[in-house]
Amino acid sequence: MTEPSPGASGLVDPTLAARVLERALARGGDFAELYAEARRGFAISLDDGRVERPQGGRELGACVRVVQGDSTYYGYVDGLAEEDLLRVAESASQALRGEARAPARLEAVRPVTEIHPIEIRPEEVEVSRKADVLRACDEHARGLAPEVTQARIGYVEGRRQVEVFGSDGRAADDDRTRVRLSAQVVARRDGRVETGSDTRGRHAGWELIAADPEEVAEKAARRALTQLDAVDAPTGRLPVVVGNAFGGVLLHEAVGHGLEADAVQKRASVYAGRLGEKLAQPFVTAYDDGSRRNEWGSDGVDDEGTPTQRTTVIEEGRLTSYLYDIVTARRDKAEPTGNGRRESFRHLPVPRMTNTFFAPGDATPEELIGEIERGLYAVSFGGGQVEPATGDFVFGVSEGYLIENGEVTAPVRGATLVGNGVDALAAIDGIAGDLDIASGYCGKGGQSVPAGVGQPHVRIRELTVGGTA
Repeated sequence: MTEPSPGASGLVDPTLAARVLERALARGGDFAELYAEARRGFAISLDDGRVERPQGGRELGACVRVVQGDSTYYGYVDGLAEEDLLRVAESASQALRGEARAPARLEAVRPVTEIHPIEIRPEEVEVSRKADVLRACDEHARGLAPEVTQARIGYVEGRRQVEVFGSDGRAADDDRTRVRLSAQVVARRDGRVETGSDTRGRHAGWELIAADPEEVAEKAARRALTQLDAVDAPTGRLPVVVGNAFGGVLLHEAVGHGLEADAVQKRASVYAGRLGEKLAQPFVTAYDDGSRRNEWGSDGVDDEGTPTQRTTVIEEGRLTSYLYDIVTARRDKAEPTGNGRRESFRHLPVPRMTNTFFAPGDATPEELIGEIERGLYAVSFGGGQVEPATGDFVFGVSEGYLIENGEVTAPVRGATLVGNGVDALAAIDGIAGDLDIASGYCGKGGQSVPAGVGQPHVRIRELTVGGTA
């Protein structure tokens, strides 16, 4: 296939798109949509000092869906040939038995602007230069201490050019480029083995990677080395300070998924029917914001062509909004919030978070920690489980420390946090001003999409800590 030129998708002619939508509504339906996508990706990694074979690929395809009431009919096709697009539109309409409905005239949602600028297109950087970055990270990690015995460094880049045409007249396109550098380091001492990891990723170009990439490897290595001296984690009800950046995965999982409108409408969320209710102290505000400049979870429009935006989900302690795609917004007679996201043209969009985070507060991390006599400092998390219907969660702490007499002391191993999202929100009693957003991937309904998880340092008055002491 021929890759579209930068800055202009040019995937589907609008005249053809209008014919596809007309064909999709030939037997009725509330609305129809054509989603087209061109995707390219590249990945390279280094393991045990050896650069592994680079991998790359390209895809081109489209999806047509027709929505009638609570039912959705869709099909997808590889490639963008006219006859294939018309055929898949015909197929999506087959289940309907109503009268034909004429789509509205297509108009651009807004002029195409470069919301997330790319300084250095990653596909224009030589593979050898990318391999050199991996080697430099590996050498830097190993040079920090003799206990560092292994490092795995990975780099991925991807570009998605999408076009969305809706029977309501929506016509939108977006050009998305993401890069991500990751490091996982192993340290050994006296038969004890520990690992540490770190990542750096954004909706950006090679410029993000070129700026001191060894820092990623150093953070991963120092975490592994620190864990070699870790003591058993305490057990009991303790005050917990949660770190910024990836510490925000607690908000993402324990609260965010319960605010996605499909879970709310199925009554599978503990937050259903609670708009306007006070859930936290007045100094607690939280956002989902897919428009933040160059953030990992940001896009110009979502995968339904709705412009991304900042949605205040908690304002001064009160629940103020859910996260909607077009279908769920229609059910609630609400406006879409720009949260209709899909993994690719082979998937249907569903309500998903973009970048979810607490607003910065007035405290400093030192002040939050300094007022605790005995507690836990949870810097980042590993695996976890959350039940959106109840809000109950269990998280493993991948990097944590004891807090004793207002000071961060020994690192701990084997700590887990057990609690409930609603209870944890109510127990927040301090927020620092050091907002940072990390890059992650969020899985839901068999789909995975990039999601920014972040927050400032946050203090929770009391949580159940499951430890090994």
